[in-house]
Amino acid sequence: MALTQAPKGTKDVLPQEVYLWHRMENVMRDACRRFGFREIRVPTFEHTELFLRGVGDTTDVVQKEMYTFEDKGGRSITLKPEGTAGVARAFIEHQLSNAPMPQKMYYLNSPVFRYERPQAGRLREHHQFGVEVYGAKDASMDAEVILLALEVIEKMGITGLEVHLNSIGCPNCRPAYQAKLKEYLRPHLGELCETCRTRYEKNPLRILDCKSPICHEIGQGAPHMIDCLCDDCRAHFDSLKAHLEARGVKYSVDPFIVRGLDYYTRTVFEVIASGIGAQSTVCGGGRYDGLLKELGGPDLPGIGFGMGMERLLMAQELYGKVQEEPALLDLYVAPLGPAAREEAFRLTQQLRSEGYAADMDHIGRSLKAQMKYADKTGCRFALIMGDDEIRDGIVNVRSMDSAEQVSVPTGEVLDYIRERLAK
Repeated sequence: MALTQAPKGTKDVLPQEVYLWHRMENVMRDACRRFGFREIRVPTFEHTELFLRGVGDTTDVVQKEMYTFEDKGGRSITLKPEGTAGVARAFIEHQLSNAPMPQKMYYLNSPVFRYERPQAGRLREHHQFGVEVYGAKDASMDAEVILLALEVIEKMGITGLEVHLNSIGCPNCRPAYQAKLKEYLRPHLGELCETCRTRYEKNPLRILDCKSPICHEIGQGAPHMIDCLCDDCRAHFDSLKAHLEARGVKYSVDPFIVRGLDYYTRTVFEVIASGIGAQSTVCGGGRYDGLLKELGGPDLPGIGFGMGMERLLMAQELYGKVQEEPALLDLYVAPLGPAAREEAFRLTQQLRSEGYAADMDHIGRSLKAQMKYADKTGCRFALIMGDDEIRDGIVNVRSMDSAEQVSVPTGEVLDYIRERLAK
């Protein structure tokens, strides 16, 4: 293990890359603001029991992927493998059910940890943008959440998106379906992987989400939950489709979407960017009407989604929509000589107090080297001063585009800069 190498499945975001994250975050914040969502921030780790009860102990996430450890107090702690359970816990703990409903929340840059083989855009430590809504049971909220996801992705320059929908029913209609599913799976029990054989009794729906090629092939012939919905779930799903159609959103009903977490009920969906290859799902979510109650909170409906931010940036790059890095500086102050260095320091701070991005040489480079560096920052003007300029009370202002240079009295430099940068 190399001391100077990041752990497998993690990635540094370098200074020359972070502007891409800033732009993505701005898109997400702006969309959430216009949809009436407020930001929530929850801890990076939680008590393990939260995920066992909320996510489900038959899921791949809990059985295979969680980073769980015992802290010095003997408590079982888990680095969060997804965002919803932590937000649900915060909702209950802080009694947000007493606030006006619905409560519409979002999080971004939320670190998520899963011990699995690193994939393109899906690392062992990756970051999620997600939304959570509590207190709205109507299918119009399902549609709104999907529309918000689409808007964010499309604003990132990713087009040709596909929305895949399914309904996995509710506690009223799911038991009959599970019985039907178990009847279908019974002759294949010996072919299923060991994990799915343990799921057969407790949660056979999870078998349809298995990554094993054999289990996946067996699942292709299984009966569909969409054909076994109760009247309420059917009406809810039809209403969702009608809302999407009213907004011109194209979708396809995919009976094999069950999502990987136990808390989902009724609506589940994925947003697919077909142009990015195998790892094409850029957003997944659905409704979880029983989650709060399961965790000991109020019986309120919920819905949301999670979106991998690394995968979204990967999709943006593959679609050729990455914009150039913005200029680091507006102005660069180039001192030549000890007296000029003191004056350059004063002028640099003054420029910053005026709201400009400004920097100066702190290394003692030659003028040629300073101009080469200034050009790399993308600044529009360099302010050059040597001991002679200090004596004469002037600053040489050089345009980095044209190399045109003019001498400006020191007391008039700010007015001159304001006028030139305004053009």
